[in-house]
Amino acid sequence: MLTGQITSAILGVALAGAILFLVRRDHLHGPYAIWWFGVAAATFVLGVFPGLVVWLGHATGIFYAPVLPIIIGLSLVLLRLLKLDIDRSKQERRLRRLTQKLAILEQELVRLGGSADTEPADDDE
Repeated sequence: MLTGQITSAILGVALAGAILFLVRRDHLHGPYAIWWFGVAAATFVLGVFPGLVVWLGHATGIFYAPVLPIIIGLSLVLLRLLKLDIDRSKQERRLRRLTQKLAILEQELVRLGGSADTEPADDDE
């Protein structure tokens, strides 16, 4: 049992180190880093104090304690996916509005006697 605790604690610390590395290299930004630091901290705490899972399981009415971290993990994954979909929807809306504004500006340029480039610049096909 002690080996599982040590392994989980080491995984938590390693995950925190990887997050710090990614933040320093500018591959992971603030809000995302905070989310992942929470995951690393939870992994570390549950590794060091495995009795906490049993206590939380009984406190929430789940008497087979090992299923509690799975339920929590899946719930957090679903919340994260929802947040990603919300962010993607916002980006798509902004892109659509920017495209509309660009079309309006090109039309205004043509109306004023200029020449609007109607061909897209670099499309990633």
